[in-house]
Amino acid sequence: MEKVIHKAHTRGFADHGWLKSHHTFSFARYFDEQRMNFGLLRVLNDDIVEPGRGFGTHSHDNMEIISITLQGALAHKDDQGHEQVLRPDEVQIMSAGTGIRHSEYNHSNEERVNFLQIWIFPRQRNIQPRYEQKKFAARQRINTWQTLISAEKSGDHLWINQDACISRIQIEPSVEVTYKRRSDKNGLYVFVIEGELKTAGEQLQRRDGMGIWDAEHLQFRTEVGAEVLLLEVPME
Repeated sequence: MEKVIHKAHTRGFADHGWLKSHHTFSFARYFDEQRMNFGLLRVLNDDIVEPGRGFGTHSHDNMEIISITLQGALAHKDDQGHEQVLRPDEVQIMSAGTGIRHSEYNHSNEERVNFLQIWIFPRQRNIQPRYEQKKFAARQRINTWQTLISAEKSGDHLWINQDACISRIQIEPSVEVTYKRRSDKNGLYVFVIEGELKTAGEQLQRRDGMGIWDAEHLQFRTEVGAEVLLLEVPME
């Protein structure tokens, strides 16, 4: 089993005053040639935006962009006519395709917003831009993998233009769970949102990440409880 470990304190960090961002992979002014991506997973940013502030209108193309709000509320507006607010337990997928312009702002003037921004290279380029948003019940991921995003268009999840899958779980103390890989072409990237756990012989803590190749399944065990995001992505 091959693996790479990204401890939380080794991530790139940018402090723009209104934005504090930790970068698991090279992004903007943070560059590390050893941390460009994990397979087709290109970006995993952990962003905190101050009240009333945000990202002005900017463009993307040919990238699958996922946002997951952990705290607060994130306001989204794009040139496709979507104007929505993303709150905890909600997930947003934006297939940039031929091009999309959007802005993201903290919806609150009092509370910070903390969200994960994820970019995955698309399977098919230059598709029609697409936006979707969905709420996922927290109670349905207690000790059970909750599929947030999948390549399958049918089902109780969001669809992505790539043979990838993103799942989330809340593991209770002293519980052991298993994740089974969907495709032997994929790698598994584990990101600990909260808590700590042990998997693949490694002890991972809050905001640690680990990528694994050639593993058909992973077992997770925690003594104190943990919330985990697992990204299954093609390696090439």
